[in-house]
Amino acid sequence: MPKIVDTTIRLLSQDPLAGKLPTGEVLRIAEILDRAGFAHLEVSGGGVFDSAVRRAVESPWERIRAIDARTTTPLGLALRGRFLVGSRPVSADIVRRFVACAAENGIDVFRLHDPLNDVENLREAGEAIVAAGKDFHAGLVFSAGRQGEIDALVERSKQLPELGASRVIVNDQTDSLLPHLTEELVSRIGEATGLPVGLFVQGAAGTGLLNAVVATRLGADLIATAVYPLALTLHRVSGESLVDTLEGLGRPTGVTTSHLWEAADIIDDHIGDAPVAPVAPRIAVRAAEYDLPAGLVAALDVHLRAHAAGDRLLDTLAEVVKIRSEAGWPPIASPIGQILASQALLNILSARRYGTVLDEFRMLIEGGYGKTPMPIDETVARAVELVGASGATLDEDPPSAEDVREAAEGLAASEEDLVLLAMFGQEAEALLQAIRQRHSRETSLLMGDVDATRAERIRELVKIVQESGVGEIEIEDDGMRVSVRRADEAVAVVAPPLAGMPDVDDPELPSVTTGGPATRVESPMVGVFYRSPSPGTPAFVEVGDVVTVGQTLCLLEAMKLFNELKAEQEGRVTAIHVESGQPVEFGQLLFELEPVDGRPIV
Repeated sequence: MPKIVDTTIRLLSQDPLAGKLPTGEVLRIAEILDRAGFAHLEVSGGGVFDSAVRRAVESPWERIRAIDARTTTPLGLALRGRFLVGSRPVSADIVRRFVACAAENGIDVFRLHDPLNDVENLREAGEAIVAAGKDFHAGLVFSAGRQGEIDALVERSKQLPELGASRVIVNDQTDSLLPHLTEELVSRIGEATGLPVGLFVQGAAGTGLLNAVVATRLGADLIATAVYPLALTLHRVSGESLVDTLEGLGRPTGVTTSHLWEAADIIDDHIGDAPVAPVAPRIAVRAAEYDLPAGLVAALDVHLRAHAAGDRLLDTLAEVVKIRSEAGWPPIASPIGQILASQALLNILSARRYGTVLDEFRMLIEGGYGKTPMPIDETVARAVELVGASGATLDEDPPSAEDVREAAEGLAASEEDLVLLAMFGQEAEALLQAIRQRHSRETSLLMGDVDATRAERIRELVKIVQESGVGEIEIEDDGMRVSVRRADEAVAVVAPPLAGMPDVDDPELPSVTTGGPATRVESPMVGVFYRSPSPGTPAFVEVGDVVTVGQTLCLLEAMKLFNELKAEQEGRVTAIHVESGQPVEFGQLLFELEPVDGRPIV
């Protein structure tokens, strides 16, 4: 009997859906899915941690604990080898600590794959998972494009039983698998390893469902799904459709679809008819044509348009494919896919191949992320060497837990905080500071004139406001009136899932419009806003400063490259509308400038 795993909670907690449903509704959906009969619920992963850290509202560990407290179905977590849930490899010490934290918080099943399919990169985390007594599902990523891909995956799969894996998962993130390839992969990997085989696939034109049905016929015993609205929007396999199809074929799954439709209704109430990260047909078609994730193609399109190069999309997609072949044919899996796309975008916009090399691409070429499936093109390796390093080093090991603890200067109050800082650095600091301030406010309740019982009731009110999405709750009891109001949160705008942005000289980069006496300086791209050149250094400008033409106002980071936003007009800074480290969208207001000495800004 095939088993079904649901990924709805993970998808609701990561971009592009993170924050669209209140936490309380996400927990309510988890309780509904808990009754449906799934093998396990995959509730978190790299995208979830990244979204939580960037939004700086709720710890991803808090979300896992809350779900675990409300469910009995085993919970799952998706990891990326030595990257875990971040975009850079971490030390073995951090790997062990992270796995231990996840296990303590309620994770029972760890789905672990390496973005390069380098099995050695699974060893440290695999050992930690086995030591914690949890299920280790080892993943292999399928990406079309080169001859012998299936043979290579089968050979790598033979090493997985020795690592302690209890199941092999075939991942297809690019909608590249076709039914005949699925048949061959599932049957050959099962024979080569003696382990059960599962399938995690995406597909925009029904191929995901078709591959899932074919896989179960060949003996695959675990298939990943999502409830219908998310499957339709994000190109996943619909749990409702798969369960009914397998039931009709005489392969019952034990999942009750009525619970899935109940969960779908809640999601529809919040998402409704509004499109979520819509992928235009032309984007979906090109993604299928070039065997690339649709989200990656959509993000490339956004950045090309921001640089007035929307007509270069096909050239950029062809460049991604070419770079992939030159870089040893790595799978198009996060974060490697983003690195390849970033370098391709840089090559196209600068009109010079490898004239500038991203630090992350250099790391890939020099083996900093592991061994690529095929040898690196010698010409490209030489070109990368000649360009010269720009900050990335392979000599230093990733920081250990003690290194991170010392640098945190007391900010890491627990192992959970420590591993977040190790993986996300400065971005995690904002989240931890917000959590610390929240806890300080709660503690102050017990230090004043409020007794312990009433303080506990106030905490419950705060929790209701946080989880329900309501604006305010007010109660009156025994002469005491308490009002709990939701504080306005900064809007976290979703940046495209790319790893860097080309630093192209563009005198027209800042989008500046004049409205009344003040000039609005708006973001020319989707990215992350930074007020200073590096952590701990003074901001480029402060409110009240007078700036001249060409003076740097801020940095905008997109795809791991930092672009200087320069003033096009002379003026005095009257307002700064974004906090450092906050994501911004195209056209979002960043600064306001007023004329100096009353002179109009033209």
